[in-house]
Amino acid sequence: MSIDLCRWRLEKAERTFKEGEQLLDVGFYNGAINRFYYAAFHAVRALLALKKLDSAKHSGVISLFNREYVKTGAISKEASKTLSTIFAMRSEADYDDFKSFSLQEAADARKAVRSLIDEVSAYLAGIS
Repeated sequence: MSIDLCRWRLEKAERTFKEGEQLLDVGFYNGAINRFYYAAFHAVRALLALKKLDSAKHSGVISLFNREYVKTGAISKEASKTLSTIFAMRSEADYDDFKSFSLQEAADARKAVRSLIDEVSAYLAGIS
């Protein structure tokens, strides 16, 4: 079950990432930030599924990811930084009334999240 859930969440991360790319392409940068965050979130939850861990709160998922994968050296500190940064950006995009992200900010987020997803995918490929 945990392997199936892991795969499902990683596939969901990829689909959500593609949604972000589509929004980026048409100039909806705040929407792209939202989708890139959720792509990273689903990728991290794919890892947590391996250990049958989860949290009802986004901050809890981030904390579990850091404790179980980053602090152990299994996943890079850069991935942790990306997740924290994109989480903050998503909060701004969704909740700050006058926040409008630029093309460059959204493109940078895309690149960082792609790297995070690729790292998670490589880790999962290495253990299967």
